[in-house]
Amino acid sequence: MKPTLFVLAAGMGSRYGGLKQLDGLGPNGETIMDYSIYDAIQAGFGKIVFVIRQSFEKEFQEIVVDKFKNLVETALVFQDTSKVPDGCTYRPDREKPWGTNHAVLMGKDVIKEPFAVINADDFYGQESFAILADFLRSVEGKKNEYCMIGYRVGNTLSESGAVSRGVCVVDENNNLQNVVERTHIEEKTGTIIYLDEKGEEYPLEQNTPVSMNMWGFTPDYFEYSESYFKEFLVENGQQLKSEFYIPLAVNNLIVEGKASCKVLDTPSKWFGVTYAEDRPQVVLKINDLIKKGIYPEKLFK
Repeated sequence: MKPTLFVLAAGMGSRYGGLKQLDGLGPNGETIMDYSIYDAIQAGFGKIVFVIRQSFEKEFQEIVVDKFKNLVETALVFQDTSKVPDGCTYRPDREKPWGTNHAVLMGKDVIKEPFAVINADDFYGQESFAILADFLRSVEGKKNEYCMIGYRVGNTLSESGAVSRGVCVVDENNNLQNVVERTHIEEKTGTIIYLDEKGEEYPLEQNTPVSMNMWGFTPDYFEYSESYFKEFLVENGQQLKSEFYIPLAVNNLIVEGKASCKVLDTPSKWFGVTYAEDRPQVVLKINDLIKKGIYPEKLFK
């Protein structure tokens, strides 16, 4: 059975403006998501599942999904604040969904095979999809063996300034022990540094693995996630902005000894559009990859 790619596309991109997931950046209007799906198909993924907000279903179907209908199996699922387990309560005036791991839970009824999770608006690179597909094929029929693609922090920096990254703590076998969020990472005079809570600088080695939200799971992850989400809502359900993130669930599983998560090194360079000012650089990078022959000028004919 081929693995499935689960694309998190429910975010509205408020800082960038509009549906940044649908912004055409390639020479024929291709989105960053299109390049991810092209890479996934090339790597051997057999199904693409998108989680979106139902309010833009029609636009998303026409602009994104329809172009793949003759290439790969597709499915749409919807993330909504009201989609919580039976018996759970939350503030009725809450409008924002519950974060990335809540989005993952929306796929539990349509995904029955090993699956990858990615952001819609991040460019991950061909090597990363190949590495991830190989891992997912190796865990078919197994449980409690997950992975995360670990990007080298030096390959994820922004030309526009400091970035936030989840710095991975791993053991001697590259099993994830923890993800520590660092909110200010940048290169200064040839050295990568991060600032701690007090504003003090500390160096980061160029190849330090960081999370860019590219994960690999087997279907048993859904059951764990739902259980943790119930606990999360008991403690945080009455807050307006609390979010249930993937690293929170994964960290819990590791601490409790229920699952392992292998951090897989990738040589790929990450890039993405966080603010409108980032767009021209992304367009140039995509055009450069096309000139090098890594991608065809027109992805889907």
